[in-house]
Amino acid sequence: MPGDPDDLDARLRASMLDLLDRRAATSTICPSDAARAVGGPGWRAAMPQARDVAARLADEGVVEVRQKGEPVDVRTARGPVRIARGARFRPRA
Repeated sequence: MPGDPDDLDARLRASMLDLLDRRAATSTICPSDAARAVGGPGWRAAMPQARDVAARLADEGVVEVRQKGEPVDVRTARGPVRIARGARFRPRA
């Protein structure tokens, strides 16, 4: 994907938080949901960065990354993962 990787990080982060905020508190999203939202036709190229952003958000406690309903480290998890609200997630007012 062309452009500044830091800008893509910021857009992916904002997209993940917005998608989670718009859904029920118990709902999850896929990293690809955020990649699609910001990546346009080349969204697949943003997937590694989307997983990296999810990992950093999980480190902060803002989200929890799950696989088959169980918390996992997205850095080492293979296959599909889901992103849920974490203990430090703050919905918008």
